[in-house]
Amino acid sequence: MDVIKDLEQEEAARVMGDKKIPVFQPGDTVRVNVKIKEGERERVQAYEGVCIARSGGGLQENFTVRKISFGEGVERVFPLMSPMIDSIEVKRRGVVRRAKLYYLRDRRGKSARIAERAMGAGGNTAKEEAATED
Repeated sequence: MDVIKDLEQEEAARVMGDKKIPVFQPGDTVRVNVKIKEGERERVQAYEGVCIARSGGGLQENFTVRKISFGEGVERVFPLMSPMIDSIEVKRRGVVRRAKLYYLRDRRGKSARIAERAMGAGGNTAKEEAATED
């Protein structure tokens, strides 16, 4: 009977509404559609890059996305439960052996590439398919 845990779950349900967060981890290429307010207008802008870190848990969970823009590395930290995020799409799944991929900051070109994880028939990895069968 953890009151704080119950309150966090209720708040997460309220903030997320009917939005669905896909399963992704560091090494995956994701496209985050972010709501941007310009004056009185609101539009959605895509930010696509490699997820290099996830941290925190529950309402405080964040993930960091890194992309190369005009030859310069740009990183952006998104709160997972943010109302600013319209949607998250997983474009590629990557094979990595680390939880934090900060070493990519020092790499350029071919050495910065991440191998793609093999996908199953339904677009899931073998590990995700095994989890859904149980």
